[in-house]
Amino acid sequence: ALLVGGGAILTLVFTSFEGSAIYSRKVDEILKEKDKLAGRTVRVEGTLKRCTLVRRDEPCEYRFTMKNNGKELPVHYARCTVPDTFQDVPGMAVAVTAEGTLDPSGHLEATQIMAKCPSKYEMKDRAQKGEKMPHDAVTAGATQPCM
Repeated sequence: ALLVGGGAILTLVFTSFEGSAIYSRKVDEILKEKDKLAGRTVRVEGTLKRCTLVRRDEPCEYRFTMKNNGKELPVHYARCTVPDTFQDVPGMAVAVTAEGTLDPSGHLEATQIMAKCPSKYEMKDRAQKGEKMPHDAVTAGATQPCM
């Protein structure tokens, strides 16, 4: 009876988590496995491709492209707000993590966006070279228009 009970509990645990796994990978890895991951929730890591961040008011949304190792992934984020550090800043690679559903064409419908801001130690080195934090650079008007 103890073995049957233990087996039932293990079966319940393993079958309940089967469809809820979130696959976390880099852009190039996601695109390699897009057929396998299509329709599933994925977490994608990469950098913001310069001059692709576009905000639209009606309906309120953001569209941008993430890149990694020469591969690019278009992202649609149907929300009005993004993190303060998620800015298109010239000369600075903005690390982005997006979570959402991958469609079969290789397009991500994001439900969550996270932008990694450089650490204070990393920024000390960058500041000595004249670089500013992403949100400081935007506030100071240091951005250059995309051409």
